[in-house]
Amino acid sequence: MTNSKTNPKVDEFLSKAKKWKEEYEQLRNIVLDCELTEEFKWMHPCYTFEKKNIVLIHGFKEYCAILFNKGVLLKDAHGILIQQTENVQAARQIRFTNVQEIVEMEDILKAYIYEAIEVEKAGLEVNFKKNTEYIIPGELQNKFDDILELKTAFEALTPGRQRAYILHFSQPKQSKTRESRVEKCMQQILDGKGLND
Repeated sequence: MTNSKTNPKVDEFLSKAKKWKEEYEQLRNIVLDCELTEEFKWMHPCYTFEKKNIVLIHGFKEYCAILFNKGVLLKDAHGILIQQTENVQAARQIRFTNVQEIVEMEDILKAYIYEAIEVEKAGLEVNFKKNTEYIIPGELQNKFDDILELKTAFEALTPGRQRAYILHFSQPKQSKTRESRVEKCMQQILDGKGLND
């Protein structure tokens, strides 16, 4: 591995890592061997091919992972790709709890990375669910019926922002909680802002 490929922001990220430091470094070495460009996006090491995101390295409490941005398009010959949550459509992870697991899987990881690069070279795209395929919670629909401006403001939001709100409002089991969430977010929607803006 040549140092010219490394990104100073990733060096800084690694120097500050308290958990998963060795694992991050091992994953970084493997990814850099695959001739990807090292960048720092979303507060994590991200690796690109011709400015297209291929993989991201990140850590959680129980595990660290390499995330394939279009993992759903990979063949997953070894059956090791994990969908992080049920609402993640494109990305898939391979999770690790120690350095030894990464070392043992180096060849497999490289094969998956090269396959992900081929997916980009081929111009393959993920067919995302349309927002119309998500069910608008009744509590939100009731507000739309009562306040036309709210419906108009919601429809003016980007598809991603609409989806985030729909998922946020749909999660609670109790109608009262769903209603409360809608109430809390109404002004934000009317202001043209997303859930996390």
